[in-house]
Amino acid sequence: MSDQIIAKITEICEDRFKESDLSSCFLVDVEIHNKKVDVYMDSDVGVHYKDCQIISRVIEEYLDGSQVLGEKYTLNVSSPGVDRPLKYQRQYPRNKGRNIEIKLRNGSFLNGVLTEVSEDSISVTTKKTKKKESMVHHIKYDDISHSKILVTF
Repeated sequence: MSDQIIAKITEICEDRFKESDLSSCFLVDVEIHNKKVDVYMDSDVGVHYKDCQIISRVIEEYLDGSQVLGEKYTLNVSSPGVDRPLKYQRQYPRNKGRNIEIKLRNGSFLNGVLTEVSEDSISVTTKKTKKKESMVHHIKYDDISHSKILVTF
């Protein structure tokens, strides 16, 4: 049942993102746990509160009208935040210059600064250590298993 609800919410969001006021937005993920719905959206220019509000209203309209979750449910619409992995190639450009952790499909990990983003790959510069010089690693998107931005203080 929740797969059908996720598919419908995805369809609703993608239809709404086609309209000019949200055309830079895209859906990252939809999760449903019991009666709690989390919708994560991103944008090429940054997600604004009003963008989340617009999407929240169209999803609420569907959930209230269909009653697929009953009368009481919790809906959260937000940007993914830095604790969530990057899922789409178009999420990388906005994170250029930030620290990133990458798990490659071969099982190895790489931490460094996301320095370049191209159509088919990214470049990550690792820091110089006592044992190793700073290096630039060119990584094809297909070789990435998982990546997330690291918060530094």
